Amino acid sequence: MQLVLMHNEMNHLLERDSETYDHSVRVASMAKVMAYGLKLDSKQTFQLVNGCYLHDIGKLRIPLEILNKPSGLAPHEWDLMRLHPTVGADMLKEYDFIDQEIIDVVEFHHERWNGDGYCAGLKGQDIPVFARICSIIDAFDSMISSRTYHRGLSVNEAVDQLVLNAGTQFDKQYVHIFIQQLNLNE
Repeated sequence: MQLVLMHNEMNHLLERDSETYDHSVRVASMAKVMAYGLKLDSKQTFQLVNGCYLHDIGKLRIPLEILNKPSGLAPHEWDLMRLHPTVGADMLKEYDFIDQEIIDVVEFHHERWNGDGYCAGLKGQDIPVFARICSIIDAFDSMISSRTYHRGLSVNEAVDQLVLNAGTQFDKQYVHIFIQQLNLNE
């Protein structure tokens, strides 16, 4: 049942915003590599990969003119965009058969190790592990992807940013595991 729901919701995202859908597929694919490297069992792998796949599902409720804006967002538009983790988690909470670990990835993937993230202001070990991992993968894919409003970084530049922000934005341990597992070399 979880897979059918996820597939249906993601089809809506594909129809509405193919760029975000493609990003979600890439993030889930890298999560699968991380799950293998971390030797997660099949249930944990399912939770991490599908949490990463659904991490931006809340963007279904963000106005298209904000999602597709070709320039930087105004402060009030950022306020709306920052709601997508909570909105996505609330969407998934409507279904009692969705694993809480998947919902946690969606809800907390923009939290920062130092507590400066959003929406709940969690920090450090209080951030669920799979959300910490998703945060790294999400940021990496966003950095290397070209958008209408910015040129994508090279893989080396993105790795440098991950390392630079390890211990503040990201969990340092998982940054290094991510770099190793994807053979990105520091």
